[in-house]
Amino acid sequence: MQKLISGKVREVYQVSDSTLAIVTTDRVSAFDVILPTPVPDKGRVLNALSSFWFRYTGDIVKNHMISEDQADMPPQLQGEDFAGRTILVKRLKMLPFEFIIRSYLFGSMWKEYQKTGGYCGKPLPAGMQQAEKLPEPILTPSIKAEEGHDVNVSFEYMEEKLGAELTRKVYDAALAVYKRCYDYAYERGIILADTKFEFGLDENNELVLADEVLTPDSSRFWSRDAYRPGISPESFDKQYLRDWLIQNNLDGKTPPPELPEDVVKNTRAKYLECQDRLVPGE
Repeated sequence: MQKLISGKVREVYQVSDSTLAIVTTDRVSAFDVILPTPVPDKGRVLNALSSFWFRYTGDIVKNHMISEDQADMPPQLQGEDFAGRTILVKRLKMLPFEFIIRSYLFGSMWKEYQKTGGYCGKPLPAGMQQAEKLPEPILTPSIKAEEGHDVNVSFEYMEEKLGAELTRKVYDAALAVYKRCYDYAYERGIILADTKFEFGLDENNELVLADEVLTPDSSRFWSRDAYRPGISPESFDKQYLRDWLIQNNLDGKTPPPELPEDVVKNTRAKYLECQDRLVPGE
């Protein structure tokens, strides 16, 4: 078994020519910087949520999950340190984009809207407020950068690189997965404001959903009951940590700061509540 990637949060191992094992750690990153303080149980929460969503949406689009059963993992990954945070997946030819679905005017989208009245070159209705719901969910692609922030690109650029047919398949699959999961989460008191997907192609050139799905690291989860347009909503994701870093002028700083105990505790609690609300039996 060979380690292929040590990412911001995940360790990826080659198990065979066609399979990988992904271990989700408790590392936490913000503003493209890995922080030195882990958040206990964070990896298990992310793994549990991704695995649940893969099962829940498997009839919409194929996904890369082969097994989440610890007994199916390589012997080196069967100890307690790996339990609940390891998944066996199919190896794919990954598409060179991240596909972001947005339903609310927030984050970088809100900042650009204030300057231009639109986002990624597309106009939006005038007079919208921060965190206001968009008329329809939109897909905005970005190019995955080796370092620093990913770069937004136009839908037309993505279509030129992928071709019209594959672009349509990605668009349809991403929107269908998002809409089903949005409704599911909303019924459980959570608004799925935005998320990012990654896709690959299998040995038959069929589209496959991969990486992580609808976790607090890749999505914004807001409290449905506390939601109000015009303010930064109460969240069950990394936004609490981002806000703390901004308030303390530590966003994007290197070397990154150690996190205070109360910030770690509160971040952990938000991740765990997100899992408790969304994953049956958890």
